[in-house]
Amino acid sequence: MRFIHTSDWHLGRIFHGTHLTDDQAYILEDFIKLVSYSKPDAILIAGDIYDRAAPPAEAVNLLDDVLSRILLDCKVPVVLIAGNHDSPERVGFGAKLLARQGLHIAGVLDKNIAPVEILDAYGPVYIYPLPYADPPVVREKFSAKDIRDHNEAAAFIINQLTSGIPSGVRSILVGHAFVAGGEVSESERPLSIEGSGYVDPEHYYAFHYAALGHLHRPQYAGRENIRYSGSLMKYSFSEAGQRKSVTLVEMDRLGKTTIEEVCLTPRRDVRCLEGLLNDILAGPRSGESRDDYINITLTDSGAILDAMGKLRSVYPNVLHIERPFLAADMELRGPGGDHRGLSETDLFSSFFKQVTGTALSPEQLRVFKDTVENLSRQEREATV
Repeated sequence: MRFIHTSDWHLGRIFHGTHLTDDQAYILEDFIKLVSYSKPDAILIAGDIYDRAAPPAEAVNLLDDVLSRILLDCKVPVVLIAGNHDSPERVGFGAKLLARQGLHIAGVLDKNIAPVEILDAYGPVYIYPLPYADPPVVREKFSAKDIRDHNEAAAFIINQLTSGIPSGVRSILVGHAFVAGGEVSESERPLSIEGSGYVDPEHYYAFHYAALGHLHRPQYAGRENIRYSGSLMKYSFSEAGQRKSVTLVEMDRLGKTTIEEVCLTPRRDVRCLEGLLNDILAGPRSGESRDDYINITLTDSGAILDAMGKLRSVYPNVLHIERPFLAADMELRGPGGDHRGLSETDLFSSFFKQVTGTALSPEQLRVFKDTVENLSRQEREATV
C-alpha cells in the first residue's frame, strides 16, 4: 500500500499581516501533481486544515477545489481529521454523505471510531481517524471521570481502538497531538499549559504507522513508524531553516513502512538575513529570490531613516526588521545623582550609553554639542 501523509495546511493563514492563501494555492498545485503521478492508495491529512475555527471564504473555496480534484480527477480517497486550530463541527459537516465519494472526515470526536478500510494486493488496511479533542471533551464523551490531561485521554481512546483491531490486520492511526520529545516551532499553538499537553509515544506503538499532525517540523516521534509530516509551508521565521515536505509511505504485506520526504515548491521561501544595511541593499546572491518573505536583522549601530522603505525597494516582501543594539538593555536607569543639576551633554551621554552599550566618541560628542548649540541659537533668534 502507498499513501501520502500530510498535515497542518493552515489554510487562511496571515503571516505578519500578509494573507498566504495565494501562496497556499500555489503549493497545493504542486501537491496535486504529486498525487497524480505517484498514484497513492490514500491521502491522510492529520489536522489543522484551517488556521482558525472560522476560516475565511477563500480558504474554504481553496480546500473545496483541492479535495474535489483529488477525489474526482485523481480518484484517490482522503482521510481527514480536525486539529486544534479547526472547528470540529465545521470540518465535519456532511461527513456521512462525503464518505460515499471517498472523503472520510473526522471532525467531532465519535465515541465509536470506525476504521476506514483500504484494500491493497495483500488485503485490508484499517485507518483510524482520531480528531483532536481536549481532555474535558474526552472525559464527557466517554464518561471517564479520571481523565485529567492529554496523555490520559490518548491512552484511554487508543486502548479502545486497539482492542477492536482484528489479529493480523495492518493498522494506521491518523492523529493530532504533541508527542513528548517532539521539536517545536514558533507557529504552533500550545495545546495546554505546564506540560499537560504532552502525549507519550508508547500509546502509538500498537499501530503499524501513526500519521501525526500538530508539530510543524518533519520528524519521527519515538519510532520511525510514528511520524509528523510537518506543515505544508513555513509559517514562522523560526522555520526558515527547515525543509518542508509531505511524506510518501510504502507499507508491505507485514505492515513494515518505508518513507520518502517529498519537497513541494513554494511560490516564496521564508528567509532570515543579517548584516549592515548597505550590505543587504546590495541585493540577493545567486540562487536567492528578492520576492521571498524576509526577516532582516540590522547590525548597524547608528540611526537609520526609513529602514523598511529602503529594504523593500530591494526586497519587496520584507515583513519584519530587528535592531538588536536598540534592545541591548531596555531598562532605562537614571544617570546617578540629581539629574536636575546635570547638563544636556551629561544627560544625553548617559542615555546614549544605556541604549547602545557604548560611550559617546569624541566625534559624536562634538556633533551633539554643535547640534544643541544650533538649536539653542535658533530658539533665541525666534524669540527676538
